[in-house]
Amino acid sequence: MKRESPDDFQSEGVIANRNLKILIADDNLTDRMILQTLVKKQGHQVVTAVDGQEAVELFEVESPDIVLLDALMPRKDGFEAARLIKDAAGEQLIPIIFLTSLSDAESLAKCLEAGGDDFLSKPYNPVILRAKINAFNRMRQMHMTLQQQRDQIADHNRHMLHEQQVAKSVFDNVAHNGSLSAPNIKYLLSPLSVFNGDVLLACMKPSGGMHVLLGDFTGHGLPAAIGAMPMAEIFYGMTRKGFALTDIIREINRKLKVILPVGFFCCACMVDLCLDQEEVEIWIGGLPEFVLRRGSDIQMIKSNHLPLGILSSEGFRTNTYRMEMKYGDRLYMWSDGIIEAANAHGDMFGDARLMQLFKSAPEGASLYEKIREDVLSFIGDQQASDDLTLIELTMMPSEDLIEEGKDNVRASSIGPRDWKFSYELRGESLRDFDPVPVALNLVMEVPELRSRSGEIYTIIIELYSNALEHGLLGMDSAMKSTSDGFMAYYKLREERLNHLEGQFVRIQADHQPHAGGGVLRIQVEDSGPGFDYGKTDAKGNLEDFSKFSGRGIPLLRKLCRSVQYFGSGNCVYVEFEWFKEAAGS
Repeated sequence: MKRESPDDFQSEGVIANRNLKILIADDNLTDRMILQTLVKKQGHQVVTAVDGQEAVELFEVESPDIVLLDALMPRKDGFEAARLIKDAAGEQLIPIIFLTSLSDAESLAKCLEAGGDDFLSKPYNPVILRAKINAFNRMRQMHMTLQQQRDQIADHNRHMLHEQQVAKSVFDNVAHNGSLSAPNIKYLLSPLSVFNGDVLLACMKPSGGMHVLLGDFTGHGLPAAIGAMPMAEIFYGMTRKGFALTDIIREINRKLKVILPVGFFCCACMVDLCLDQEEVEIWIGGLPEFVLRRGSDIQMIKSNHLPLGILSSEGFRTNTYRMEMKYGDRLYMWSDGIIEAANAHGDMFGDARLMQLFKSAPEGASLYEKIREDVLSFIGDQQASDDLTLIELTMMPSEDLIEEGKDNVRASSIGPRDWKFSYELRGESLRDFDPVPVALNLVMEVPELRSRSGEIYTIIIELYSNALEHGLLGMDSAMKSTSDGFMAYYKLREERLNHLEGQFVRIQADHQPHAGGGVLRIQVEDSGPGFDYGKTDAKGNLEDFSKFSGRGIPLLRKLCRSVQYFGSGNCVYVEFEWFKEAAGS
């Protein structure tokens, strides 16, 4: 049936005087003629029916605006006819006014229960009749306006959801293109809305280690995801180029400080899993305490920084926790949605309940499934009031993860192949800047070397770390043989870095192609006093993974075709030869 749209009505005056189509159903000819005359005099079109059956049939054909319906009629009485008309009208508001001489309350209530909206007592009063018709016409107009607004809202909502789904697809391609599927990661990422205010990122480093970042943005949905996009791009881009955790977290903070409005920030934790060295570095700002579980021992890791996006670059600090983490040890991180998860009674899951799970678990057991099941069971059928994110990181050898972190995107074949560069850091730059990513990216301009980034990164980082930590700072890696030694080593390293003056580290690289591939020559020289490289070389054992020192030189000899020392050991020269891969490999 065709119905008017709200645009058909311009004002209350027009509503009152508009020509309506009114169906009158009354089996009494006299009453029907009287009512028909009154309605026509008021300027409306009239359709008449002699009983309830005909009233229902005419309603389907004529689509009247208002129905005046006698209660007591043959074939179908007014009560039955009213129910059928209301069913046929569906969502449209078709006012039904019962015409009745009944006066007892029970009979009048029956008229309303049958679907009537009002009743008009006989004999008819023209003034009351006009007032009722005008009143119900205004009601029809308001109903149609509400329907139109409802439909517009539904259309806007569908359009918004479609746009959010498209945006989420783009967001997921950017934010989740890393190594979350690696076998050492188990995680729960439960969004409160289409977009998640919690962000979980993981990416393999060129060295074979892994960076993992957990972020919890202020709010939920699209506003929270806006900051996650640049965060993910910075995280993946800098990790794959070999930048250190501190450089990445500093750059993320700088970006979020620029783009986020006042009052918006991101509580975050970033982890550097040094897989082959069996150590972990952690920066944490604004998130709950985390747990590092070694066998049955539990070490709590507290936040010691403000969230990202609050402080300017000048006030931002990147000091981190560094500690031993042996194969099989597990690090657990979660957003505050886990501990603040509430049940039907409003009780929160809480820190105490979570800590009890760690204390009661068998030694070495994975607790991810247990925590996940207990939290979701605690919430029950209630909708979570915040995003829920939980992650379990297990330390394992890098060779077990290499396929998970492998970049399958083929590199461009365009790039320089015959070049030489020299890069020297002095004074404050040695304290504040890591040149390894810069050197690595220059080398990676050779297209065929991009698939060998892990080996080349290892060579450069070993050479530079030895030059800085041993050549200039005089550090002894044997200090890291115990858990306490880890903390002492990096504390002493920080102190000695702050006292560097006048020293330098110089990196020189030369690449020359040949018919079968090419040769990359790297020389790293420092201004330190040098060391007895012959003694260290003889003692080093690459296969002894129980030690954290003395493995650098054997590793270089394994990767390079030549390793040479000059002077007092403060200048190291290596040659890395590569060969073209067979077609189709």
